[in-house]
Amino acid sequence: MEFDQIQRKALSELKSGSILVGGTGSGKSRTALAYFFINECGGSIEIADVPDSLYSPMTNPKDLYIITTAAKRDKKEWELEMNPFLLFKDKEKCINHISIVVDSWNNIAKYVEVENAFFIFDEQRVVGSGTWSKSFIKIAKQNHWILLTATPGDVWSDYIPVFIANGFYKNRTAFCTRHVVWSRYTTYPKIERYLEIDHLEKLKNQIQVDMNVKRETRSHGIHIVTEYDEAAYKTIAKDRWNIYKDCPIENAPQYMSCIRQVVNGNPSKIKHLKTIYDKHKRLIIFYNFDYELLMLRQFASDQSITTGEWNGHQHDKVPTTEQWLYLVQYNAGAEGWNCVTTDTMVFFSLSYSYRMTHQAAGRINRRNTPYQDLYYYYLYSESGIDKAILKALKEKKDFNEKKFYEKMTSQNLQLL
Repeated sequence: MEFDQIQRKALSELKSGSILVGGTGSGKSRTALAYFFINECGGSIEIADVPDSLYSPMTNPKDLYIITTAAKRDKKEWELEMNPFLLFKDKEKCINHISIVVDSWNNIAKYVEVENAFFIFDEQRVVGSGTWSKSFIKIAKQNHWILLTATPGDVWSDYIPVFIANGFYKNRTAFCTRHVVWSRYTTYPKIERYLEIDHLEKLKNQIQVDMNVKRETRSHGIHIVTEYDEAAYKTIAKDRWNIYKDCPIENAPQYMSCIRQVVNGNPSKIKHLKTIYDKHKRLIIFYNFDYELLMLRQFASDQSITTGEWNGHQHDKVPTTEQWLYLVQYNAGAEGWNCVTTDTMVFFSLSYSYRMTHQAAGRINRRNTPYQDLYYYYLYSESGIDKAILKALKEKKDFNEKKFYEKMTSQNLQLL
């Protein structure tokens, strides 16, 4: 089995309660399984270039639970990673006849009563204080576990569930009492700053294991400013008028939907896409809304280009022709698949989520890509909404739609 020096180093540093951090395609899954097989269960594996390394069964077998994204579960990606270890979901075929469950984060509450097993939590989903985080903490108290992520916490509050699971704090209140200073000038709870940062850094360093894979690739971000109908944008913003249904806008979601359609649905985007396609004949294109998909389908039809789609309706494979477009909806396909047959990705519109944007970019930045240079085209306008989203993404944060709407209202549309 192939294990590079970075994976071997991570394997030697991991322990139950660790966060294994590595970019998409860094080999986190295989490293996590090796840790389970060797360190948790007392087995051994044959590693290429390691003399006298042999495969042997577990001496301390335990059941394995993998909590991952729905896309990875459905595509059976973990099953492929498990095969070299002779780990199978079929208990009769599996080494030592252990039970293996691969399920999505949506179903994590089903496993809160499990004890004395090992859990791999794939893709960080335990920020905040919701059901997933509460279930994660309950599971962590009764089992050994590690958490895998390409994008660790951006702020200290993101680490609260993992710190609690490791026993550093009794609960969220204990963490906040010691480390959080709340703002006195907002109508909602807002953290102004954190206390004892050195201590928090020390705790993080105890549990975080980094897989800093040296990429052979060079990523090039190309930013393209597109046009938008300023008059229509102002009509929506100032008059609160739905220009698509010709009626008043009733609430914030309708308002945001309308201004995004003015920006994302502008025909100038297709003009710029044509320019990109003239340079790169195989494109993965990420989009948000159905009206964008219709525009992209029409472009492909007009140019007689082979297309595939990954969205809530279709799960096509990446085309294999010489020229193609692969149209991917962010929420449906930002993770759980990869492609090494193109060097170019287009973000036709911006996602609110930094994590999702990062995961999407990783679909072509794989360890086995034959390309040295990767090209990422970002299409956005000079509108207030696109500027605000882009600012959040550059700061590695998620865009907050509610705060944007409130700011637009309170500042009398100064963001126009």
